Amino acid sequence: MGYFGDRCDKAAAMHVVCSKDFISISVIEDFFSYYSVDVDSIHLLNSSCRAKKENTTGSVYYTVQTPKEQYEACGGRPVQKNLSHIAYSLMLMSDPQVYENIVRDPVIKIEYTCVYPYIHNVSLPFPILPFSSELVMQVGELEVKMELSLFKDQTYTEAFRSTPTVQLRDRVFVQVSVTEPQDFFNLRVDECWATQTPKPNKTLSLFHTLLLNGCVNDETVSFLSKATNYRNGTVGQEGHNGQGSTVRFSFDMFRFVTEPHELYLHCSVQLCTQDHAGSCITECKSIIKREAAMREPPQGLLSYGPIRVQVPERPMFNYLLTLVLPLGVLWILAIFFLILISFAKAGNKHLALQTNL
Repeated sequence: MGYFGDRCDKAAAMHVVCSKDFISISVIEDFFSYYSVDVDSIHLLNSSCRAKKENTTGSVYYTVQTPKEQYEACGGRPVQKNLSHIAYSLMLMSDPQVYENIVRDPVIKIEYTCVYPYIHNVSLPFPILPFSSELVMQVGELEVKMELSLFKDQTYTEAFRSTPTVQLRDRVFVQVSVTEPQDFFNLRVDECWATQTPKPNKTLSLFHTLLLNGCVNDETVSFLSKATNYRNGTVGQEGHNGQGSTVRFSFDMFRFVTEPHELYLHCSVQLCTQDHAGSCITECKSIIKREAAMREPPQGLLSYGPIRVQVPERPMFNYLLTLVLPLGVLWILAIFFLILISFAKAGNKHLALQTNL
């Protein structure tokens, strides 16, 4: 907020919006009118990114909105990073006012910055179909990249490259791993749950919890070992959560009781250095230890989806057969009894004739 006017008695109302998709600034028209600056001469460092007039709550503002993908093109300053935040800075300015061949008035310059937390939750944009879900976290001086992927079978050699479609009760193979730096951190998956919407908020839709406090919460879930050797017959070897940089688990496919028949998977994770690897290991036998684990805040969230559920349709003729078959059996039995009765009557007549003779 600044001031202008002959006595510096007018407030230069300004509003900066820091969205995940764009950064915008709005400055009240009176500020520029005082300096005889027209909206056509207001722009960012790149003069092609110009302002426009907008009427907001009864006042006129000069506004520039910059999408994230145009940040550098519009003259955005180099991104500044520290251990916890990332900052984007832009400059709003006016063209110099030329009088014949001289410039007397200073150019107006307004620098504005948006600061975002560097450790954050990420979800893939939808309805774009994901290959995997990625998360970048800052731990000390290191940038740590993690990935959540779904694989087609227990060999974990081929990840889905399009929207997975899985039949009910088929196994779903999940992998959460630290991709950079490799073998430096231990990874623990604190909680995994499924929702009907891309948002991880459990209050917005139906949800089902697969893992809770690092332990199995669904009876079909099992952890698998990364070191499983598939050539010597140890497929499906039991694994653990928190003992390495990769966590693998599988579960039986399900669907929610209401449509749509698709779900989104969300997993909260935390990292442990090799020096403190024991803090990532889960103890699932003790209820007291489970409750203590709940107080450890997750460091990140990965989301994946949609995963489509293939619900088999039963043709009508199957039901018709179940009805027709008993009726057919009854008719056959009825005809069989009629034949027996006919033979019995014929035999009685034959005996009667012999007796008369």
